[in-house]
Amino acid sequence: MNFTEYLNRIGIDKAENPALDFLKRIQAKHLLSIPFEDLDIPSRRIDLNLEKIYKKIILNKRGGFCYELNGLLHWLLTSLGFNVDMLSARVFNGGTNEFGPEYDHLVLLVHLNKDYLVDVGFGDSFRVPIQMPDGQIVDVSGRYKIFNTSGNIFELRQKKEKIWHPQYIFSTEPKRFEDFNEMCAFQQDSLTSHFRTRMLCTIATQTGRITLSNNSLSITEEDKKDRIEFSDENIFYELLKKHFTIELRQQFTDNQHKEH
Repeated sequence: MNFTEYLNRIGIDKAENPALDFLKRIQAKHLLSIPFEDLDIPSRRIDLNLEKIYKKIILNKRGGFCYELNGLLHWLLTSLGFNVDMLSARVFNGGTNEFGPEYDHLVLLVHLNKDYLVDVGFGDSFRVPIQMPDGQIVDVSGRYKIFNTSGNIFELRQKKEKIWHPQYIFSTEPKRFEDFNEMCAFQQDSLTSHFRTRMLCTIATQTGRITLSNNSLSITEEDKKDRIEFSDENIFYELLKKHFTIELRQQFTDNQHKEH
């Protein structure tokens, strides 16, 4: 794997010394360049193999979901000299009003002169590293703050209509990439996993976000949101290519030919 290719993929010309300004630029550029997407889950297996993930996201110019995106970013940051820990997070479920299981989500903690929470694998979320233990930021996607709930347990919340809504809860205990294998498999195999019931691709823009799901496309620019709905599967693939430059049908066809 080549970190120069990775940096070029997200629009950064050259590596810099590990510092907060460079970390901010990496996170912002990453979110603007590489989509969060779960398009592989209905038809092909996602394994936590960095070489495979690198090929998919960097060389084949795809996106991925949290384990892929933050796992690969961990590799990039450590290759650039940053001191980074992988952390396990439990995502809040608004339907059940509960947090999910351990290893539900993978986030990063970067150690500089202070510690910073970094995440490029949660879809529409914060775009700037948030300082621990109680940092707060405001960006295009909203207002976010970290709350220390007890000991080394912290909670990320987003403020909407004067209320801080939970996003996920996490411990600062470092984890290994392989620790997430079981939950990565669960997200793909369990009948209760929302990843099995949808096709989603979403990417940040300078002033908003573009999101493509099974039967709709939403384009948000500041306070304006346009949405179109469709029922033809061909339209989904056409919009995927137009807005995300992902030619999914061709990739699936090529893989099927290789398998046979």
